[in-house]
Parts: sequence; structure tokens; C-alpha cells
Amino acid sequence: MTAGTTLAASHPELLRALVVWQWVFLAAHLLVPVAALCLVYWWRTGNATRTWWALTTILTAWGLSNLLKELVRRARPVLDHPVESADGFSFPSGHAASTAAMTTALVVLVWPSLRSRVLRVAAVAGAAVLTAATAVDRVMLGVHYPSDVLAGILFGVGFVLASYLAYRHWSTPRRERGTAS
Repeated sequence: MTAGTTLAASHPELLRALVVWQWVFLAAHLLVPVAALCLVYWWRTGNATRTWWALTTILTAWGLSNLLKELVRRARPVLDHPVESADGFSFPSGHAASTAAMTTALVVLVWPSLRSRVLRVAAVAGAAVLTAATAVDRVMLGVHYPSDVLAGILFGVGFVLASYLAYRHWSTPRRERGTAS
């Protein structure tokens, strides 16, 4: 048994908290609240294309991380005394990938509206804490290897940033890109 699962098994309140976190941060449970946050952003700013970019990117990242799991087909950890179980394959962690993609996309979405450095630091720190807590949760429950959650985070953040670069190129008027009109 790993140190994390040993700790979780020996503290029932910690184990309950980890299981609740696992449930809350399941992508299917986050899609409606995250979509609602995106729609509030749209309502407040009127920026439809940026909002649709965020929603499309989040949904695409979720789908691609699930496809990647099916392609890699890595078995989940096998423990002598498991504290939790999960269906499907292990690599990359879908929880970590989805949380990283959702939090990164939300930060990128609202970035222009965050006028102070304090708000920007808070947004990035909040996204990092939620993503890291989800990664730790998956390992402590014994349903992922550390490499699974690291790959999930790298995939989620990387996919969103690559998508944003493409969006910026696509949404920038031609005269600003340096091409003739």
C-alpha cells in the first residue's frame, strides 16, 4: 500500500473527504457549473466568441482525454488493501485532465476582465490549488499512479493553451496579424 492510501485508510474523515472530492471533481459533475460560469461571463461581457472558445475547448479536452485513456489502456494500480476503486483505464487521469483543462480555460476566459495583479494571481493560484488537490486525491485513493495525474495535468493545461493560441490567431483581424487586407 502506498503512503497516501495508508494515510487515507487510517483516517476515516480524510477518506470521506477524498471520496467527496473525487465525486465533486468528476468532469460530468463540473460541466454544468463550469458552463454556467462561462455563460455568466458572456452575459457580463458580451464576448460570445471567447465564451464559445472556452466551452468548446473544455468539452474537447474532456473527450480527448477519454480517448487517450482508451488508446493507452494502462491498468489502474493494484493494491493489497485498496481504499477506493475506479472503472476504466488509468492513463491519463481523467479527473486531473478535466480539472486542469476547466480551471485553465476559466482563467484564460476571464483574464482580460481581471484588472489587478492580485486578481490575476488569485485566479491562477486558485486554479493550481484545485488541480493539485484533484491530483493528490486520485493518488491518495490509489486509483492512479503519480505519472497518470501528471500526464493529465500536462494534457489539460497544454491543450487549453494550444487551443487558445489557435483561437487568438483565428480571432485576430488580418491587419493585426501583419497580412494585407
